[in-house]
Amino acid sequence: MRHILRKLGFYAVAAWLALTLNFLLPRLIPGDPVQLMLSRMQSIGGSVTPGQEDALRKMLGLSDGNIAQQYGDYLVSLAHLDFGLSITFFPTPVGDVVRQAVPWTLVLVGMATLLSVVLGITLGTLAGWRRGGKLDALVPSATFLAAIPYFWVALLLIYLTTQVSHLFPQGGGYDETYDIGLNADFLGSAVEHGILPAVTIVLSSVGGWMLGMRNMMVSTLAEDYVIAAEAKGLRPRTVMIGYAARNAVLPSVAGFAITLGFIVSGSLVMEIVFSYPGMGFTMLQAVTNNDYPLMQAVFLMITFAVLAANFLVDLVYALVDPRTRQVTS
Repeated sequence: MRHILRKLGFYAVAAWLALTLNFLLPRLIPGDPVQLMLSRMQSIGGSVTPGQEDALRKMLGLSDGNIAQQYGDYLVSLAHLDFGLSITFFPTPVGDVVRQAVPWTLVLVGMATLLSVVLGITLGTLAGWRRGGKLDALVPSATFLAAIPYFWVALLLIYLTTQVSHLFPQGGGYDETYDIGLNADFLGSAVEHGILPAVTIVLSSVGGWMLGMRNMMVSTLAEDYVIAAEAKGLRPRTVMIGYAARNAVLPSVAGFAITLGFIVSGSLVMEIVFSYPGMGFTMLQAVTNNDYPLMQAVFLMITFAVLAANFLVDLVYALVDPRTRQVTS
């Protein structure tokens, strides 16, 4: 329990720092972001009410008063999940825009990342167990894939599957002629549009997991407890999974928490390449249109998602390796 409380305290501090940085972002922007937002609203046909400027300043933490009062107003707005109105999708509230984008990124990035981790660890386990075999010969190729940026893989897949063979749609998240909902036409179109982005994530990240797990398996197989298990005559599968892989996977679990931010950032860039309607593409639209409320909301959502995932990984690591609880308790 003390281990969990310490982790909660650490991530609470990290979340507070993210909130504070989000508060400071508008202050780092040259000029007056509120006036820029109001001008943008008027240019797209929006009407500016007398109290709208004050509301925007309060939401961005730029209202009248000292810095402490502005920070308090900012926290109150966030506590009520009030991110203001989106300039890009005016007059739609920012919260509605984010709620529409989150499921796309959550399903695509979540499932593709989980698949790449499971596939990479499985292949790495087999390659390390049968080192020198055919699967182990794929390690250099896996290393090459791990070194390729997400966007380059995405562009290559777009060229091969939309210009050369015409197998998949070029971009987007679904066929816009279908109504969004739990119907066969929409779901089938969403799956078809999501194949290339998912393949991009898997190809770009599976090599790193495979290489890391393979190297740890080779190192673990030389340990005394593995040699003793083999000497007892245990089944090879039991030795591979119960003794070698169980201990070799620990660095991969810890590495997942460390690399999660890079995975998310790469996935967001991939969404931009495919014009996929997730958080990455939404962030691009916000930056392009100087939509500061939407940028702040997307930044917080991504940050909190990474923090929550890291916290869960820490809990899983503590369950897999009880020694971590003993060290920190």
